[in-house]
Amino acid sequence: MALNPTVAAVTDRIVERSRPTRKRYLDLMAEQKDRGINRPRLSCGNFAHGFAASGEDKDAISHLRGPNIGIVTSYNDMLSAHQPYARYPEQMKIFAREVGATAQVAGGVPAMCDGVTQGQPGMDLSLISRDVIAMSTAIALSHGMFDAAALLGICDKIVPGLLIGALRFGHLPMLLVPGGPMPSGLPNKEKQRVRQLYAEGKAGRDELLAAESASYHSPGTCTFYGTANSNQMMMELMGLHIPNAAFINPGTPLRQALTRAAVHRLAELAKNGERPLAEAVDERAIVNAMIGLLATGGSTNHFIHLPAIARAAGIHIDWQDFAELSSAVPLIARVYPNGAKDVNDFQDAGGMAFVTYTLSSEGLLHTDNLPGGADRMDAWIGNPELHGDELIWKSAEESADVDMLRPAGDPFQRNGGLALVQGNLGRAVFKTSAVDQERWIVEAPARCFSDQNEVLEAFKAGELDRDCAVIVRFQGPRANGMPELHKLTPALGVLQDRGHKVALITDGRMSGASGKVPAAIHVSPEALPDGPLARVRDGDPIRLDAHSGTLEAVGIDLASRPPANSPPPPVGTGRELFAMMRASADEAEAGASVMLAAMEAEGA
Repeated sequence: MALNPTVAAVTDRIVERSRPTRKRYLDLMAEQKDRGINRPRLSCGNFAHGFAASGEDKDAISHLRGPNIGIVTSYNDMLSAHQPYARYPEQMKIFAREVGATAQVAGGVPAMCDGVTQGQPGMDLSLISRDVIAMSTAIALSHGMFDAAALLGICDKIVPGLLIGALRFGHLPMLLVPGGPMPSGLPNKEKQRVRQLYAEGKAGRDELLAAESASYHSPGTCTFYGTANSNQMMMELMGLHIPNAAFINPGTPLRQALTRAAVHRLAELAKNGERPLAEAVDERAIVNAMIGLLATGGSTNHFIHLPAIARAAGIHIDWQDFAELSSAVPLIARVYPNGAKDVNDFQDAGGMAFVTYTLSSEGLLHTDNLPGGADRMDAWIGNPELHGDELIWKSAEESADVDMLRPAGDPFQRNGGLALVQGNLGRAVFKTSAVDQERWIVEAPARCFSDQNEVLEAFKAGELDRDCAVIVRFQGPRANGMPELHKLTPALGVLQDRGHKVALITDGRMSGASGKVPAAIHVSPEALPDGPLARVRDGDPIRLDAHSGTLEAVGIDLASRPPANSPPPPVGTGRELFAMMRASADEAEAGASVMLAAMEAEGA
């Protein structure tokens, strides 16, 4: 199937826009390969430190017998998605020996849980943690001991951070090794019902905690289609997994077989000098990830993370690219919060194998760059099964549940799940796939807040029980680290259910699990120091229209007003340690990163 003309045009534009920075990046990776630090170039003293504690692999590592795979892990046992990684390194060392290779844990990276910090002061560190993870990944790989790397991470900022850091070592082949989602628990609609009852004061804390505990109940990724599972989708379509490894539950023989296959594949790539990460993450891979995000209604957080990942590889994308792709890419999945069922149901319906098959059949994917985790394209359109000790991929050319996963030729809607909205309030993202179409237009007076807790207090006091455009400002990367505001969803959902026209407009983020309420998020420029949001006043008429792409204060000369006073900088919970990073962060559309802007300024 010929490539869709819109996909081709957007890809060509990204290639042209990125030409100088991409060349600079690839030249650096070529230099790293030719002159960088690696095992043969280490002095004896350096080298001896690197294998001193490697046990039975000591002889093989010291005599350069086979490739040595570095493992960068985000294991901790507080985060359910990453708890299964505890045993991975010892297993991966065994799998490496099977094919004449070795493996060592190169280092660990922090992995915070947005589910634990949601609505708490720690959430102000969430987005910043991505740059910390990237730096930690670079430190882990800086020893020059490795011929390939396995990146162990799943959740929100962790996969983007691992990939951004790993791309600085893009002369090496790398794969991400997932852990899989927990089995399904309490149905998502029931969880949502209890949350809204609690917001209205009609359910107590014990009832709410019981519902939440029945939803998040065991090792594995949370089962809603939020940022973590959107990460896994993107890694599949970028060719950075063993095919269709994303959504296999932890603790199963199939899960372990896929990890084994990842180690064997990395050893093969390293031995043959094939598919370094710098070549794998090219413009086609980035466009595939963008398309997957639109086609499946993925997390809005990736409209920040994908630009940052792309920049780390010398590639520049923007929200206009997303918007144009959205006009050509159909919405083919409805996974909670955009539908009733979760990622386990999605996998049972055909999962990423069917997504890859149906999108590629309509010319909506670059397929020529996929085989990294496998030699054959047919593996990318098949789901893995374990027959004895042998992995096979069973074709998934039909959806087993068209109520949640549909062919690209017969989608839920003809365009993707994103609208770019812009006007005198700036540019923002609107996740249309999560909101009923009759709610895509909201015209209502503004009510301005500088903290999400202020919104909840106003809700409890009955002050928002009317049509309103809730403006939550000073939530951008420079102001407080750009926390998610998912805590607001139940309260705003209650107002909407009461028949009011309600919208959220913010320079902060919403969780990948958010839906239902129309929201213009990541507003750029942010309110601090004097963005347009800082000049809005209570009562200003606001129009948010996802059909026309409009975000404006109607009839208001914002430039004539002084900005509102910003809150004091956040302190406590370690937030003051990151003041320098907040002060230097760039806009959300560029990736909201302090590190990448400084790197580009140095010509790297």
